[in-house]
Amino acid sequence: MKFLLLVVMLKACAASPQDLSGKMFTFPQETNRAHVRMNISNRDLAAATVCHRSFTDLKRDHVLFSLATPSKTNAFLLFWDETNKEMEPHILDRKSEYRGQDYKPNMWHSVCTTWDSTTGLVQLWFDGQPSIRKFISSGTNIRSSNMITILGQEQDAHGAGFDLKQSFVGMMSDVHMWDYILSPCEIHNYMDDLQFTPGNVLNWRALEFQIVDRVLIEDKLHICN
Repeated sequence: MKFLLLVVMLKACAASPQDLSGKMFTFPQETNRAHVRMNISNRDLAAATVCHRSFTDLKRDHVLFSLATPSKTNAFLLFWDETNKEMEPHILDRKSEYRGQDYKPNMWHSVCTTWDSTTGLVQLWFDGQPSIRKFISSGTNIRSSNMITILGQEQDAHGAGFDLKQSFVGMMSDVHMWDYILSPCEIHNYMDDLQFTPGNVLNWRALEFQIVDRVLIEDKLHICN
């Protein structure tokens, strides 16, 4: 009975939206299990912007955001490739590469990724600086009645297929997702932690989520000057 109760507690952290302002998820160990599954409010994305802040000391490949559908495991994925030192947005199982980011360990980084199905263009904003816009995939929306959105693990299968050596270890905060391209001014407001319109697909201030295994909710770590 105690074991069953523990499993229930680990698998169901939140049954209703929670305001995580000033909070962060801490992923304290390398694992192929621990993750946060977030419930999203949109099932047909013709465009998208995903923003988050992360803090890690990993010196290997790792995932930063993973959205999968039954037919596209990398429907919207942001991945750090340590070998090539590049951020890799994946849209509908197609990949683009961005090199040159100053992705230093043990400090907060703010990243926003935008994509539009009409133009097929993807763009990465890293710590307030925009990348060039690159073609990745056009003409098809990210569409499914069963999207699974996960922090902490990369989905090699729909909601599963986790790899220990691709897991995220560190802290993550301020995760938002919109079903449109956020304007440069709004992105800068997000990056500078100013007033901005919260995500209408994922909203850190009203987030529905479930925690599986050892992921902690803590006060956000601030560095004093």
